[in-house]
Amino acid sequence: MNLNVDEAKLNAFMGKALADMGGAINTSLILIGDRLGLYKAMAGAGPMTSREVADKTGTAERYVREWLSAQAAGGYLDYDAATGKFTLPDEQALALAVENSPAFIPGAYQVVTATILDEPKIRAAFQSGDGVGWHEHNCNLFEGTERFFRPSYSAHLVGEWIPSLDGVKEKLLAGATVADVGCGYGVSTILMAQAFPKSRFIGFDYHAPSIEWARGSAARAGVEDRVTFEVAASKDYPGKDYDLVTFFDCLHDMGDPVGASAHVLKTLKPDGTWMIVEPFANDKLEDNLNPVGRIYYSASTLICTPASLSQEVGLGLGAQAGEARLRGVVTEGGFTRFRRATETPFNLVLEARP
Repeated sequence: MNLNVDEAKLNAFMGKALADMGGAINTSLILIGDRLGLYKAMAGAGPMTSREVADKTGTAERYVREWLSAQAAGGYLDYDAATGKFTLPDEQALALAVENSPAFIPGAYQVVTATILDEPKIRAAFQSGDGVGWHEHNCNLFEGTERFFRPSYSAHLVGEWIPSLDGVKEKLLAGATVADVGCGYGVSTILMAQAFPKSRFIGFDYHAPSIEWARGSAARAGVEDRVTFEVAASKDYPGKDYDLVTFFDCLHDMGDPVGASAHVLKTLKPDGTWMIVEPFANDKLEDNLNPVGRIYYSASTLICTPASLSQEVGLGLGAQAGEARLRGVVTEGGFTRFRRATETPFNLVLEARP
């Protein structure tokens, strides 16, 4: 191996790798802080000693002291050497302790944990070329996905995404029938049902444990009168004459997204709408080489592409397919009208019509 090493470039890369190592090992600490209520105990409480945090959360002070020190070293907490106290700034509290905040992120770290636990399966798939189905992953993936997407959906779905579709909000207010395909734990379905009580919503997902969870969530949310959840796949979910069909962050996971598109077309009313929410991506790889693209390409390697390859056809769109590639899938499925309705830094909202 003949390498010509630029020492300055090597040092710069090692600094980057060091920061990544710190972020990676902090994943477990974030989950501990989330699950034991350490962040919530500190949110809005001002400066606290390790003893105060431990007493408030019923945890062991020596462990808490080390956890607080690690969090301060990473900039997640502030530390005052004069008083020996730690503070969770309000900005970090919004991201780490407030579950209904649009910035809430601990769910993402549950997803990261699942990818680490499932690494042997993905490594084997690299060698065999086989897929790894969504249902084959650690359960942290399912709960983490729900907690990760819920803040964004809560912030944007009803107030921005649906109004960006042509005439859809008015139909939902008057009373429409909606199929939410690939609904997972049912967050998107329930949010729409809460906002539009005159409409009826049916959530479909092939993963039976997720459907059971969604049914419980609907009962707790008090929307059982207008929401049902059923086990079904994207190419054979039942029903027809839907006013709206929604796919939230799932089209790229499907083995046969063209077949799914064709099935959506068959189940829509002639004047119906298909709303497709996908991870934000530009059409060219070089335009996605940024922090958001890094997250999505990594998730695509470990979760999305293996899921697609585990199914029939196994197209393997990937989480960074881009609008042009998605347009091709949708039009090949038979849709004649397609446009970008709106976007956020993390999502593309696409509208397709017969």
